[in-house]
Amino acid sequence: MLRSLVRTFTRVDTMETAAYVLLSLASALAGSLAAVLLVPLVQPGHALTFAGGVFAARGGVELQAAIFAAATFAFAVLRWSTARLGARLTARYGMTRRRQVHARLLDARLDALADSTSAEIANVLTYNVEIITQGFSALQQLLVAGVTSLVSLAAAFWVCPPLMLATPLFAVFGVIASRAFGREQSRVGRQYVADMTRLFWHSEDFPRRLRHVRSFQREDAEKHSYGAISAQLGDGYRRQLELVANGRLLLELLAAVGIAAVFVLAYRWRGVDQAALIAACLLLGRLLPYLVSTRQSFQQLRSAAPAFELWQRYMSLEAVRSSAASAPADRTALHIERMQLAPPLAAVDVRHLRLSPGELTLVSGDSGIGKSSLVDVLAGMSLPGIFAARVDGHSIGFGEYRERVRHGAYVSQSVRPWQYSVRECLHWAAPEASDQMMQAALLDVGLDKRLADSPDGLDTTLHSASSRLSGGELQRLLLAQVILRQPFLAVLDEATSALDAASEIRVLAAMKRRLPRTILIVVSHRASVATIADQCLSIDGDLRVTVAAGIDPCCAVPQKHGGRGRPHDSLV
Repeated sequence: MLRSLVRTFTRVDTMETAAYVLLSLASALAGSLAAVLLVPLVQPGHALTFAGGVFAARGGVELQAAIFAAATFAFAVLRWSTARLGARLTARYGMTRRRQVHARLLDARLDALADSTSAEIANVLTYNVEIITQGFSALQQLLVAGVTSLVSLAAAFWVCPPLMLATPLFAVFGVIASRAFGREQSRVGRQYVADMTRLFWHSEDFPRRLRHVRSFQREDAEKHSYGAISAQLGDGYRRQLELVANGRLLLELLAAVGIAAVFVLAYRWRGVDQAALIAACLLLGRLLPYLVSTRQSFQQLRSAAPAFELWQRYMSLEAVRSSAASAPADRTALHIERMQLAPPLAAVDVRHLRLSPGELTLVSGDSGIGKSSLVDVLAGMSLPGIFAARVDGHSIGFGEYRERVRHGAYVSQSVRPWQYSVRECLHWAAPEASDQMMQAALLDVGLDKRLADSPDGLDTTLHSASSRLSGGELQRLLLAQVILRQPFLAVLDEATSALDAASEIRVLAAMKRRLPRTILIVVSHRASVATIADQCLSIDGDLRVTVAAGIDPCCAVPQKHGGRGRPHDSLV
């Protein structure tokens, strides 16, 4: 994991991490110096005999105390500076990881997300990054502990060279401490990430799910199910803390045995200076707090490993490469000569479909038959199996087609606005829109009267109890976004399902009128939409596609032997 984590560093991260290590080194040196300077105060009249007597007890007690205080002050300031730099590094690292994975999800191909649940994606974007950030912070703590340990041990060996004989003992204790409970910690961490994803799955879309649960009188079952997941998470968290406590106990026992062994060795070795032994004791004593924090840092780092793997999996998604969207200067009709969906819907084969600005194409068929997959391709968001099209008599491939429809709008049935207010929602779709333009769009979709009754008008909040919009009103608001967007191609995938039949016709007719330069593709189960459609594309139960002129309402109903309108093409 460490190698993969380091690869995510930017140049600024690398430079500031180097500065963090240098500050840690300076802090460790200042702390070791303060420990050595404490010896003349603890044992007056005795001088350390290394480094040419630099640390000899000279001057009065006041001067010695002042020098010790200055070294301690420098140690405190350097450690404080290190902590501040570490906080800035950790905050930026977490922010960058969130932005990166969110950007990759926005750029990912739709089919790459086919096997991903919304709960897992929500976890990746929220709590999962928190675990990764904690792991990064733990890595910083390990750097500090490592630098401090090296400096303290080096100073102790310098003060008391016979301690070098204890080096193998230190190495053995370090290996035991780093490997203890490692596998179990990794297993607990992976299960914790999986359980957190289950909790997201259980918690998403709660208000609408609550009505479903209550109508089936399954409140107790849901409480039991949620409680079981919570209990498993609690057990995982408890086990993580227990492993930290176990590791802390092991480290403290090892430290006690190690330090006792060092002292016995020092006393048995002839010629060991008592002042040097006191200094070594103070230097080694500085490591005890780091032993405890080091074990916890190792635990956090192991817990972050599965979270980092999940983050990497989403960062490896293939991105859709395309230029920035802009309104096309030439809104020419598109003639799709053939479009076959990719497996497993390769049987859906469309031929001779003409998409003209100002015209509405109705797509109909049974649920689950492939309508959404078909309009995903028409919107340029999914790759087809076969594609051939013409514009003004010359052939274009899917890449050019996708660029032509990039200035689009796609509204599906299940999408709900996530903005705070009506104004924010409309500005999101058209940042340049004035209040008058927004009011006109709301009038077209029939939402003007609802907002006229609200004292806040365009600033009406979308989800508060006092002004919450209904499902149909939210759909109208999304359709107002489309009008303000003025797209070249607009796909409405059952985006009017919450409206009654008459309101659906009125709103779609108003959109046709307001979007004369827009290709409208509407997915609907209602045959009445065919009355305002210019053509109907229907998929029957055998996945046969029929494209017919929108003259007869029956053309909206999938039929195995073709519609009663004027068929353009019927394929088996």
